Amino acid sequence: MPRYTIRGIGVDFPYNAYDCQLVYMEKVIQSLQEKCNALLESPTGTGKTLCLLCATLAWRKSLGDFSSGQSVSNSQNIEGDLNVSSSQSTSPKHPTIVYTTRTHSQLRQVIQELKKTSYRPKMVVLGSREQLCIHEEVSLLRGKTQNNACRSLCRKSGKRHCKHYNRVSGYVKENRHLGDEPIDIEDLVKIGKSFGPCPYYLSRELHKAVDIMFAPYNYLIDRGYRKSLVLEWKNSVLIFDEAHNLESICADAASFDLTSWLLTACISEAKNCIDLSIKRRDESNDKSGNPDNFAILRALLLKLEKGISDIPIHSKELGFTKPGPYIYELLAELNITHESASKLKDIIEEAAILLEEDKQQKIQNTGCRLENITDILDIVFREKDNAHAKFYQVHVQENEASAVDGLKGKASRTLSWWCFNPGIALEAFPKKEVGSIILTSGTLSPFDSFAQELKLDFPIRLENPHVISSNQIWAGVVSVGPSGCSFNSSYWNRESEAYKLDLGNAIVNFARIVPDGLLVFFPSYYFLDQCISCWKNQSLSSSMTIWERICKHKKPVIEPRQSSLFPSSIEDYMFKLEDTSSSGAVFFAVCRGKVSEGLDFADHAGRAVIITGMPFASRNDPKVRLKRDYLDHQSQSQRGNCQIMTGEDWYTQQAMRAVNQAVGRVIRHRHDYGAIIFCDERFAHSSRQSQISAWIQPHVKCYSKFGDVVYTLTRFFRNDVNRICPKPEDPSAKFKHEGVDTTRLNDVSSAGSSTSVSGDTGEKRTMKSFGDVHLEKLI
Repeated sequence: MPRYTIRGIGVDFPYNAYDCQLVYMEKVIQSLQEKCNALLESPTGTGKTLCLLCATLAWRKSLGDFSSGQSVSNSQNIEGDLNVSSSQSTSPKHPTIVYTTRTHSQLRQVIQELKKTSYRPKMVVLGSREQLCIHEEVSLLRGKTQNNACRSLCRKSGKRHCKHYNRVSGYVKENRHLGDEPIDIEDLVKIGKSFGPCPYYLSRELHKAVDIMFAPYNYLIDRGYRKSLVLEWKNSVLIFDEAHNLESICADAASFDLTSWLLTACISEAKNCIDLSIKRRDESNDKSGNPDNFAILRALLLKLEKGISDIPIHSKELGFTKPGPYIYELLAELNITHESASKLKDIIEEAAILLEEDKQQKIQNTGCRLENITDILDIVFREKDNAHAKFYQVHVQENEASAVDGLKGKASRTLSWWCFNPGIALEAFPKKEVGSIILTSGTLSPFDSFAQELKLDFPIRLENPHVISSNQIWAGVVSVGPSGCSFNSSYWNRESEAYKLDLGNAIVNFARIVPDGLLVFFPSYYFLDQCISCWKNQSLSSSMTIWERICKHKKPVIEPRQSSLFPSSIEDYMFKLEDTSSSGAVFFAVCRGKVSEGLDFADHAGRAVIITGMPFASRNDPKVRLKRDYLDHQSQSQRGNCQIMTGEDWYTQQAMRAVNQAVGRVIRHRHDYGAIIFCDERFAHSSRQSQISAWIQPHVKCYSKFGDVVYTLTRFFRNDVNRICPKPEDPSAKFKHEGVDTTRLNDVSSAGSSTSVSGDTGEKRTMKSFGDVHLEKLI
């Protein structure tokens, strides 16, 4: 296995490293050595996660041996949690690495990458009870209902107790090497089913004595989850992989939307609790639930419902908006304060247990809606002095009630408390003296908003190039269509029929030229629907409509609005892609949709991607409007030497990040190739191009004539024979969620090679090539 000396640290890497991989690992180690934060962008296909693991674990190993082989001693308390003390407590504690991603499927792929390295740190992966519970009854539940049921059974003795929980302690004592080799969620579940210990509490016990912990984002972002971790935060390393949406995830985690239908459901549950508790008292003299408490809860919710309905909304479009602290005025009218909120949460917990134990509730398996009120109270009363409220806005919006909500014909309103400072989700880490926070993804650009939005300094930044050669990418701005109509999807132009027709004719040409799979991204579902409707009804001088001409070259698939229909649309695209009766398939999708994030269209699944316009969010969306106003107010009040992001800056950067996410679906590995086609003249502006991912920028050319586009694009794809781009054997592998699997296609023997890389500057530089090792596409 090759070894590279990077900033004085010996890094074992499974393959001969590319130049960009060495630069990436150098930046990781610099961040760790200097105890500072880093923003690291490296395109999909460059082995980002493997580099991140190898560099981080090599640095950790340089501080001292891993904890592999050591065990934990444990005891149980009456709450059903395990008190664990590590056998390492008598020796110096080295920094713990917490590696987080968005989803469990991504974590699974990261752990597969760990298996490819030579490093074997003590590790654990954390998950929810939904993924880990093996109890025959509790495993069927979901959400907080499941959590409460689990805790209840762990506290009990006799027949109604969890036998799996009681076996955790003994299993850990007898298997002290558990976690020395990489294990994932499925491995923990197999252990539980084979030997009896609860996988959930097994992982909870192991996490207190590990070198590296893998977990979903919420274990760091959510205060409740974070408090449950027994971790020495000082000097620890926090990694957020696939972090391109971290700002919005943090803001959403600190916000809430209380809809009319949810409030109605909560009121109904409170009424059910009154009836159930009275019934229990009458039938079995069970006085565990006080119906008076549930009556108080119901009365408060009814009063809140009336309070929201009485709020004056003079403009349906603008809604009702007040500064964040107004939420306390609204709740004070219900006598809900810091003191009473805790009592209210206790009543809701009683209600959740009562509803869970009710057989009818179990059959419905809808969970407990009342627990949403607990979440809301936790968000509103998170600080004793309510200082966080200044980052919020209260908004009440009148909505169209639907039959699905059971409110058709009634006034439907949503009470929202929106957080416009995502940084409050991470503000605890500097106070805890965390060593380094590393944010990484294939598409982080543009960078500026991350630092300002998250209120963190990121002195180390990297926009890595790709591992491909220049003959593997065609990137161009197409300013006009075949008829000479300017391509500009701005609001004032997108309704133009001439524009939509010329855009359709351009796509006909691209469908003819591009082999195999073609992805076409629109700014919104509305514009997608408008274009397809226009193309189906207009044929101009031809006897065939534009839609029929597109279908002549490629079989179409349209991204559905409903997420439940998305898997079938992917299957449809796969089927049509392999159909030999046509020259491929075309997927019409939307920026910020499911197709644009988390899917891998490698090789012939995605030979080209077309961006039909700038995906700006609707300016009339109340959340967007208030966010812009909030940032403008911040920039005006903090004018000085430092540059503060305005609402317009944020608005543009969010659109460009959505573009970068969409174009990142193609050219997924070392031997892949494809075209990136920007069909909007605004992409020709230098200000827009500077916000495109750095690896694409050098290849972008601007075309003023459509004929030149056709000529150069045709020539690009005719040069296929000069590239080594094998099609994958299993076409279904192309549509797995975006992950981190990097393996060699060619076996290159390079054991014993050693290369030194040093320096701490941020400029891009060229290094010596270290062998022809091929990275398999990331899936």
